[in-house]
Amino acid sequence: MNIILINKICRAVLCVSSFLTVFFLADMSYAFFPGDSKIEKMATDNGFCRTDIKTNKFILASWWRFQADGDTVRIYIEGDGRAWKTKRKLSSDPTPRDPLAFKLAVGDRFPKIAYLSRPGQYVMKKEITYDPEYWSGKRFSEEVIESENEAVDEIKRSSGAKNVELIGYSGGGAVAVLVAARRTDVVGLRTVAGNLDPEEVNKYHKVDQLAGSLDPMGSASDIAYIPQRHFAGERDKTIPIFVTRMFARKAGDTNFKTVTVAEGATHHDGWVEKWPELLAVPLVSAR
Repeated sequence: MNIILINKICRAVLCVSSFLTVFFLADMSYAFFPGDSKIEKMATDNGFCRTDIKTNKFILASWWRFQADGDTVRIYIEGDGRAWKTKRKLSSDPTPRDPLAFKLAVGDRFPKIAYLSRPGQYVMKKEITYDPEYWSGKRFSEEVIESENEAVDEIKRSSGAKNVELIGYSGGGAVAVLVAARRTDVVGLRTVAGNLDPEEVNKYHKVDQLAGSLDPMGSASDIAYIPQRHFAGERDKTIPIFVTRMFARKAGDTNFKTVTVAEGATHHDGWVEKWPELLAVPLVSAR
C-alpha cells in the first residue's frame, strides 16, 4: 500500500509537521477533480491535507488534519454520496455534492482528525473506473470493508496514534460498524443517521435488498463492548429512529442508552450546528 499526496500547496505548507512520519509519494499527474472545488476550499481553509490511499482494491481519497500529539486518531467515514443518478439509474460518480461527514470533521477540534471517502468518490483520473455495484448492491461488500479497514490502518500509522475512533455518516455508519468489528484498537464508535440495518431500511422503502453486501446487524454483538453512541435524526425519513434502536437492541442495549435522538434533524440537515454538543455526549458500551 502507498499514499499519494495530491495538493502541491498542501504538501508544501500543511503537511510538513514533526508528527507526520509518513513519506508521501507525489504523483503530479493527479489534479483535483473539477467537482471537488467545494471540498478543496473547505479543506484548505481548515488545515486539512488531501492524500489518496491505495488499497488492494480501491484508491480511497482522504483528508487529514493532525495538529498535536495524541494516542488516538478520529476518523470520519462518508456516506453513500450520489449513488443514484435517477431512481432507476446508478450514478457514474458517487462523489457527495454536500459532504456532511467532512463538514462534521471540520467542526471537530480533536487533535488528530481524518476524513475517509468511499469507493468511487473524488476519483481524479479518468482511467480509474470502478463497478457502480460498489456504491449499490456491494456497497458494504467484503472488498469494500477490507479496503476501508486498510485505509484506517494507514491513517493510524501515519498519525502515530495507538488507537482509533470511528464516526460514520449514513452508509458510512454501516462501514464504521463493520470495520470496528474486525479491529482491536477501536476505543470509540459513533454513527450519525447510520444505515445500521440495511435489510430493514430497504423493506421500509420498498426497494430491492442489497446483493453482495455484509450486514452490520450481524456485527452488532461483536462491537457491543466498544464505547459507542448512535445518533438518529428526529425528522429523518431516510433512516427512521426505529432502525437505530433495532441495532442497539441487537447489540444488547435494551434500554437504548447508546442512542441519542437529535431534535429537528433530518437525514442530512440539522447536524453541523448540533455537532459540538453531540460530540460531548458520553460514549457507553451496549452491554
